[in-house]
Amino acid sequence: MRFFRRFTRIFLILCLIAVCFTTPILLFSSHRLIHLGSDASKEFVGDLSILKHRIEVQALNAVQQEEVESLKEPILDVYRDGNQISAVSLYTIDKNDSFGQPKNVSLAGHNVTTHDTKKESQPSLPEETLVTREKALEKSRPKDVQHGQKVQSHPRRALDERVKEIKDQLIRAKAFLNFAPAGSNSNFVKEMKLRIKDLERAAGEVSKDSDLSRRAIQKMKAMSATLSKASRLFPDCSAMVKKLRAMTYNAEEQLRSQKYQASFLENLAGRTTPKGLHCLSMRLTTEYFALQSEEQELPNQHKFQNPDLHHFAVFSDNVLACSAVVNSTVSTARAPEKSVFHIVTDSLNLPAMTMWFLSNPPGKATIQIQSIDKFDWLPNKDILQKQESLDPRYTSPLNHLRFYLPDIFPSLNKVVLLDHDVVVKRDLSGLWRINMKGKVNGAVETCLEGEPSFRRMDMLINFTDPMVATKFDIKSCTWAFGMNLFDLQEWRKRNLTGLYLKYLELGSNRPLMKAGTLPIGWMTFYKHTRAIDRRWHVLGLGYDSGVKLNEIEQAAVIHYDGVMKPWLEIGLQKFKPYWKKHVRYEHPFVQQCNIHD
Repeated sequence: MRFFRRFTRIFLILCLIAVCFTTPILLFSSHRLIHLGSDASKEFVGDLSILKHRIEVQALNAVQQEEVESLKEPILDVYRDGNQISAVSLYTIDKNDSFGQPKNVSLAGHNVTTHDTKKESQPSLPEETLVTREKALEKSRPKDVQHGQKVQSHPRRALDERVKEIKDQLIRAKAFLNFAPAGSNSNFVKEMKLRIKDLERAAGEVSKDSDLSRRAIQKMKAMSATLSKASRLFPDCSAMVKKLRAMTYNAEEQLRSQKYQASFLENLAGRTTPKGLHCLSMRLTTEYFALQSEEQELPNQHKFQNPDLHHFAVFSDNVLACSAVVNSTVSTARAPEKSVFHIVTDSLNLPAMTMWFLSNPPGKATIQIQSIDKFDWLPNKDILQKQESLDPRYTSPLNHLRFYLPDIFPSLNKVVLLDHDVVVKRDLSGLWRINMKGKVNGAVETCLEGEPSFRRMDMLINFTDPMVATKFDIKSCTWAFGMNLFDLQEWRKRNLTGLYLKYLELGSNRPLMKAGTLPIGWMTFYKHTRAIDRRWHVLGLGYDSGVKLNEIEQAAVIHYDGVMKPWLEIGLQKFKPYWKKHVRYEHPFVQQCNIHD
């Protein structure tokens, strides 16, 4: 029994000694196995990345090989890794190309010239071939071009690439969410929604990399990991392409709808009268009827029909607009006492218009205000109502009154027509010294392609009509209304008012032209218009036309043609100061009606 106990003790001691010796060996071997396992995993991940790269290359090649003419691909900006220098050379744009489209563009080492379908279907080149070809291109490229690329690379470095990457990640994440089945509430969907929410909160409205917080950068890295997971969950490239195209189509449809709504609202705002202008008209009307009958008469009535003076015609129902036209013309006139303004309005606004100029006389100039309702000789207004137009201004008799100038002023020889949305910046007395060369209408031409005011005859006139096609030349030069010099004597000789009525009657029976005075004016004064210097009349301030500042400074008259009038909230702020300069904002009624500078 003692021998058995002793043997047991010796066995336990030997076991303990064996454990002490074998434990370090086992620990060391397991550590080596861990390293071996990590290296193997790295190799496996590397294999996965290569496989993923091959899948992406095959997907891109598959997309390039699809010939779909209905889709327009965006212009790509390719960037190299590292310093993010753009590989698109700005020197590859042909200066003679009016649209500024690149004709030979170098994309990451590729020698590409105006892609066609065959070239797009070629497989991508290996990376070594790309580097070799890029070096060869740099050697063969002229020194000045290389220098130009170096110069242009500095602004590219300043681009906010992280902000762009965040936006790109959000777009990709929302695209992957659309790939998930409808109503799915899987862990992937929850994770992706959480990443989108966190990244949008962290980035906010930041537009510069310098404004990004550390939290935003961390969220961007987390999103990158989630996107990598998503790319493994959805490896079917064809399904992804179809989904992305459907998303692109839906986005384009929404954009088209938004543009249509914005255009409709702009035109609606242009047709309505602001509350302040309506209030001003009511206040002035009340004051007018409080005057005695002898106090309601404007002075210097003996100048109304004097042909030796400078006569201006303005047809409008807008009190504030007419005052800006008169004030700007008088302030720039060298001899304001020779200026006579003939304002024709409707019976509703006649008292307000008269009261304004009684209380705000235009210096030494003379004002005559008449109502269109007193012209009993005007033809039936039903003809104008037959013109199809959503804008009542185009069919307004006040707008078409310009075709009856010889009848309105029977004793005058020349008249300058000014629209109520113009501002005069130079003395206009030189207009009366222009040799009309037997023409009736002196106007600025608008047939120069590339200019903001460019117009073609077939834009507003129906040349499919046989009468129009035989009588008018589609390539003939167009001109603008807004500031026009009319020789009334030549007008009467040629009976152009009768010609206008003929075209108006024809247009009421068939689609001859679009509504408004411009197309029928082109037809009425066809071959009866003399082109005057472009500096007399600059157009385009009533829409975002990109009118140059030097053109405005040199102009005699600037025209706010379009729906963005300077007295409306939608008016372009950069052009409003030219108009506001000639408005009396200190007038009590103007202030009481909340019309502010």
